[in-house]
Amino acid sequence: MWCSTRWRADRAWLLALGLLLSAAQALAHPQLPGSRLQGEATLRYFGLRVYHARLWTLPDFRASQPADQPLVLELEYLRNLKGNAIADRSLQEMQRAGSIPEAQAQRWLAEMQRIFPDVKSGDRISGQLLPGHGVRFWHNGRLAGQMDDALFARRFFGIWLASTTSEPDMRLALLGQAEAGLPR
Repeated sequence: MWCSTRWRADRAWLLALGLLLSAAQALAHPQLPGSRLQGEATLRYFGLRVYHARLWTLPDFRASQPADQPLVLELEYLRNLKGNAIADRSLQEMQRAGSIPEAQAQRWLAEMQRIFPDVKSGDRISGQLLPGHGVRFWHNGRLAGQMDDALFARRFFGIWLASTTSEPDMRLALLGQAEAGLPR
């Protein structure tokens, strides 16, 4: 009888451990297995909510060097926007970090216009940073395109994560260094 009881206890413990591991994995972003939510914030423009951003990183993430590590930045759109407008604004924000030669800027813009779809409220676009290689873009969980350009990837993710960002409070919240949505 003791063996039977012990077997049930061991079995229950293993089941509980399995459920915990499954729950932890379920919290990871599907494009970055083993990831965790580093931080999140909502972008507002003249008081209107535009998107909610979430940064997914691996447990050994270093906030001082975000562009050198695998990560996923997910934007959940809270309003309808045209893909071309998203691409145009992305290029403008990328240029905050420094000038981009015109030919290169036009190539990047054309690629973003090709990849970025029109979005409606509730849609998600995720960018998966492939350090030293480029970026993959996902729209509502489906691969939308890839750019194999490490400089593009660094500048693109810099829109949110570089010190040159136009939204420093959002940057701190995404990096887990400030509370999202709290007034300063």
